[in-house]
Amino acid sequence: MKTSKYYASNAKARAKKAEYDTEYHSTKERKKYRAYLNKKNRKAGTYGNGDGKDYDHDELRMIPASRNRAKK
Repeated sequence: MKTSKYYASNAKARAKKAEYDTEYHSTKERKKYRAYLNKKNRKAGTYGNGDGKDYDHDELRMIPASRNRAKK
């Protein structure tokens, strides 16, 4: 909550973070990781069906996306 308020009020910092995020998420490792998660999602039959579930590599199963993102 503090972080989002900070970035909302500091355009320069927000731009710097966006630049970093773009660079980070375009690395080979991140692309490979996203491909792996998509593969698991397809295998489970939940890819693109709008059920709101993600593959959790810690629990090794499909869980609601909101729970998966909240626990990180």
